[in-house]
Amino acid sequence: MNKLNLDKDIIQACRLMAKHIANDVQVWINQNTTVSVERTILRMLGIDGVDHLGRPLVNALVDHICKDADMTKGVAFYMAHAIHDLESDPLEIARKVAEGKLDLSLYKDRPIQHQEVLTPFIEKMMIKIDLMKEKRHDMLLMGPHKTTPNKYVIVATGNIYEDIKQAISAAKKGADIIAVIRSTGQSLLDYVPYGPTTEGFGGTYATQENFRLMRDALDKVSKEEGRYIKLVNYASGLCMPEIAIMGAIERLDMMLNDSLYGIIFRDINMKRTFIDQYFSRVISSYAEIIINTGEDNYLTTSDAFDHAHTVLASQFINEQFAKLAGMKESLMGLGHAFEINPKLENSFLYEIAQAFMSREIFPNSPLKYMPPTKHMTGDIFMGNIQDALFNIAAVTTHQSIHLLGMMTEAIHTPFISDRAVALNNANYIETAFKDFGDEIEFKENGIIKSRAKHVLNEAYQLLKIIEKEGLFEALHQGRFAEISRHEDGGKGLHGVFIKHEDYRNPVLDLMIKRMKENHHEPKN
Repeated sequence: MNKLNLDKDIIQACRLMAKHIANDVQVWINQNTTVSVERTILRMLGIDGVDHLGRPLVNALVDHICKDADMTKGVAFYMAHAIHDLESDPLEIARKVAEGKLDLSLYKDRPIQHQEVLTPFIEKMMIKIDLMKEKRHDMLLMGPHKTTPNKYVIVATGNIYEDIKQAISAAKKGADIIAVIRSTGQSLLDYVPYGPTTEGFGGTYATQENFRLMRDALDKVSKEEGRYIKLVNYASGLCMPEIAIMGAIERLDMMLNDSLYGIIFRDINMKRTFIDQYFSRVISSYAEIIINTGEDNYLTTSDAFDHAHTVLASQFINEQFAKLAGMKESLMGLGHAFEINPKLENSFLYEIAQAFMSREIFPNSPLKYMPPTKHMTGDIFMGNIQDALFNIAAVTTHQSIHLLGMMTEAIHTPFISDRAVALNNANYIETAFKDFGDEIEFKENGIIKSRAKHVLNEAYQLLKIIEKEGLFEALHQGRFAEISRHEDGGKGLHGVFIKHEDYRNPVLDLMIKRMKENHHEPKN
C-alpha cells in the first residue's frame, strides 16, 4: 500500500532518531533491576501461591531480601545458594521464607553460586510456554484467514464468571478478540492478587486463575464457532513483567504493554517502568504475544488534530523499544485512535489520513485502532453514527486490531445489548466496505495527502527535540499528552536497584538465548 507518497527519507530519519532515543534508555535499563522483575524470575522458578496472610509468596521472598539482605544481587543469587545447600525446590524455599523459618541473608556475602542449578526449574516453565505457543498456532488454523480487522470488544463486570458469560455472547455475535478490563487501580498495586475474583470496580482483577478460566471458556467457544477467539489483558503497571509471564503461561494472545502510558496516565515512575517494560516485552517476544501500545490515550488529553504528530513520534519510539526486546514486527500492535472533534470540517478526511499514514509507515505491524471516546456525549444515536464512521475508517485503512466503539461510551459500562449493537454495526460495515480501501486513490495535493505529510514532518521535528534532550527530559517537558512527569517522581521508584557485579537474570538470559537460536536476536 502506497497511497500517500510519504517521504521515505523522512521516515527513515525518524526511525534512526527513535533508535537513538531508545538505545539511550536501554543503556540505563541494562544497569538496573526492579522488585517486579525479581518476582517474575521467582514465578519462572515455579513459585506461586500465597502465605497465611494472603500475601503472594513471591512478594514475601522479595520483601525479605530487600529488608534483610542485598537486592542488588538479585533473587537468582540467593535461590541458587539455597537450592544447592538445602537440596530443596524453589516453592518449598519460598514457603519457609514466608513462614520465617529460613533467612536468606546468610548467603549475601558469599561468592556467586553457579546458576545452572536454577536451569531445570526455568526450563520446566518454558516448556509450558512453548506448548501454549504450539496450541495457539494449531487453533489459529481452525478458522479462515481474515483480511479485515479483528473485532475487539471488552468485558468489565468485576466478576470473572460474569465476564465469561459476556465474552461467550460477544464471540457468538462475531467478536474476534475479548479483552478483560482490569479493576480500577490494579496497575498501582505492587503485587498480583491470587485466585479467581468476583469483586472489582470498573473491571476484573488480572490474576493467573482468571486468565486460565477465561482462556478455557474461549477455547470452548472457539471450537463451537470454528475460529480462534483471542484473549487480551494488561501487562502494565507496577507488576508489568509478572502479568506478562502469567499471560504467557496461560496463553493470552495480546497484552496492553506500554511504559509511556503508565508513566503519563498512572504516574508510575519512569525508571521503574522502563526496566519492567523491557523484561515484559522479552517475555512477550518469546511467548509470541502481540503487545498493544497506548498512544491513543494521548488524544484524550491533547487535541487530536493539533497533536496527532505526538502519536506518530511515540509509535516510532515504541517500535524501537520492541525491537530491543527481540520483538518481531508482527507482534507490535502500535496504537492510535479516531479522536478528532466531529464538529471539525472534514474531520473524517483527517482521520483517514492519520490511519492510512500509520498503516503505510508500519506495514507489518498489527495496528490497534481505538474508537471515539473523548467526543462521545451520551447521545446514543449520534454515538452510533460516530462509531460507524470509525468502523469505515478501520476497514478502509486495513487496521488489524479494531476495538469497537460503544454507543453508550459516555454513559455506563456496556450491557450485552450495547455490545450486540456495536457488533451489528461493525459486521455490516466490514462486509459493505471490505475492499473499499483498495479501490480508492487520493488527490496529489488534496486534504488527505497533505495532512499525512504534515503530521509526518511534525513528528520528525518532535523526534529531533527528544533525541537532543533525551526521553526522560522529554517526559518532564510534557512532550506527550501535555502531561509532565519527573524521572524521580511517581510511584515505584523505591523498587529500583542498581545491579551488583554478581547480579544475574537467568530467565532473561535463557529467553534471549532461545530467540537467538531461532535466528531472531534482540539487538542490545
